[in-house]
Amino acid sequence: MTRQTDHPCIEGSSRAVGRYGSPESWRGHAVLEIPVPQLEPFVRARTAFYDPGFVSADPRFCHAHITLLAPFDELPERDAVARAIASMRAFDFRLADFDVFSGGMIYLRPQPLSPFRQATASLLAAFPQVVPYGGPDPVPHLSLDVLSATVSPASTRRQVGDLVPARCQAESVDLCWYESGACRLVERWQLSAD
Repeated sequence: MTRQTDHPCIEGSSRAVGRYGSPESWRGHAVLEIPVPQLEPFVRARTAFYDPGFVSADPRFCHAHITLLAPFDELPERDAVARAIASMRAFDFRLADFDVFSGGMIYLRPQPLSPFRQATASLLAAFPQVVPYGGPDPVPHLSLDVLSATVSPASTRRQVGDLVPARCQAESVDLCWYESGACRLVERWQLSAD
């Protein structure tokens, strides 16, 4: 089973490819996610630090995000995604609570959690073949950094500075492709404000 921390956008390709074999055999995967542009400067910089290959040249791609469902080894059928999120509406959330997964990933937990969990449940019903990061009940989160001799929750709080707390709005669901040298936005579904 993939640990909650096996995600290339922060940790670099080395841990992500551990799931798939050698770096040469890993051809990337798709992620359905909520972009969080407020945290983009920090997350993009940390992505560049860990693995510049995962810094996207696509200006529409948002490195800072909360995953709804991943990984898809192939791009999911777009009409099925649209049907799964059809009842989803734009919603406000807050990012203020820092936490650390057992694997060392430092992250922000969104509040409230329920809209993220509901979206993930709808997508899992549409794509039952996907085994999500973190197992059958993934924790909604925004990855920030990884514990090391020089990185701690306190140092991450200092580096994030006044970007957190962040008041955010989930306005879209993005389908993104993650692959070294080829990270890009594939499709964006705008969420209704009704």
